[in-house]
Amino acid sequence: MTNILLEGKNLTKSFASKKKNKRIHAVSDINLTIRRGECLALVGESGCGKSTLGRILVGLSSPDRGEVFFDGIDIFSADKKTRLALKRQMQIVFQDPYASLNPRMPVGKSIEEPIITHGLLPDRQERQRRLEELMEAVGLLPELLGRYPHQLSGGQRQRISIARAIALRPRLVICDEPVSALDVSVQSQILNLLKDLQEEYGLTYLFISHDLSVVNFLANRVCVMFLGKICELGDRERIFENPLHPYTELLLRSIPRPVPGSMDPEGVPLLGDMPSPLDPPEGCRFHTRCPYSMERCQKKEPLLIDYGGRKIACHRYG
Repeated sequence: MTNILLEGKNLTKSFASKKKNKRIHAVSDINLTIRRGECLALVGESGCGKSTLGRILVGLSSPDRGEVFFDGIDIFSADKKTRLALKRQMQIVFQDPYASLNPRMPVGKSIEEPIITHGLLPDRQERQRRLEELMEAVGLLPELLGRYPHQLSGGQRQRISIARAIALRPRLVICDEPVSALDVSVQSQILNLLKDLQEEYGLTYLFISHDLSVVNFLANRVCVMFLGKICELGDRERIFENPLHPYTELLLRSIPRPVPGSMDPEGVPLLGDMPSPLDPPEGCRFHTRCPYSMERCQKKEPLLIDYGGRKIACHRYG
């Protein structure tokens, strides 16, 4: 059995825009693998395409070009029965738990709905026991099953969303900014919960975030994206200790420090304006903001190559 659970090959996705003959380039020719049992963090600024990539990998959005294989099965070319079975194995936790829960439905019904849809636990008493087990797993009292989303706090609603995601015992969970809408104190509780559930259920995570301090706590590997392309990919420890790509260094230097004035003033200065996904620059997409930009960077797009035990797309290496 291969160690790779999910693999995306040559994934490309664009969207129509209001401008004539212009399209928004969200994901551009990305190759990515997720290993069994790991937490791979997908990081980058807002608008870099990380959420679009996550939705493609879980099958919620079809790519313009490319393939996604889950445990060796192409999820977009599989038959209807196989795709339904695959959906049980891949779940997603969204950023806003209130928007992802039906406001007219008790939260217990929201958790129960996927169990019924997939024909699991036909006995009502068994389903009730399963709901109570899930509530205990996410740190909530079973008495809350009858409440509606507006009667719960933000942290409680996100716990309900997590309970619904693990209700079908999936192998892969996509976490799309799951703590960014929560208070800092609640964020730490949810992150600890995700870590405990990963160990208890043997889950594999794709954790999408722009907050590198959160990523540093949870991830095993980090994939850095800029304007629809992968800049750097490697083990979390090595990337945090020695970022190679200028954009990765910029992101790490942007992490807020608890002591005012403790930010290291040295490092890569940020140049230029953010390029538009409607008209990405030729060559390296980061060259308009990079202090190390060379003539080659403006003309030729760098390949994502293996360098020093990680992958990097930069003309300064290789």
